Amino acid sequence: MTQAGAARAQTISIMRKRSDFLAANRGLRAARPGFVVLAHPNGLESDQTGPATRYGITVTKRIGNAIMRNRIKRRFRELLREVLPHHGLAGHDHVMIGRDSADTRDFAVMKGDLEKALKRLAEGKSDPARRRKGARSNKGGKTRGKGGSP
Repeated sequence: MTQAGAARAQTISIMRKRSDFLAANRGLRAARPGFVVLAHPNGLESDQTGPATRYGITVTKRIGNAIMRNRIKRRFRELLREVLPHHGLAGHDHVMIGRDSADTRDFAVMKGDLEKALKRLAEGKSDPARRRKGARSNKGGKTRGKGGSP
């Protein structure tokens, strides 16, 4: 590995705090069949090479059992190791959220999807947030919850 490659590899770190994941959710998003990728500026500086790039992975229990979730996380880690050094946004937090088809989708196809998604995010383009199934809207004007009258 060259000096530049080694220095670049050191700036990519893993996000571990919940607050960082929540902050990334306020950033740009790009949805693909196997995953959703989020990007949000983190304002961090690394020791030697400038802006720090971080990544995080989340796969919910809704996707499957622990074996399947861990398999998806391993695939995502490998994708991010290959793609982030070349296509990642410097000084940003990247979060990959697993979807149902992430386990069976071809790795090369997912790599291409991630590269296209990061290119789209670098251009400042974002997909709208997806509504959850069964989520209710409050279009009727009535308040719900504590303290409100019906």
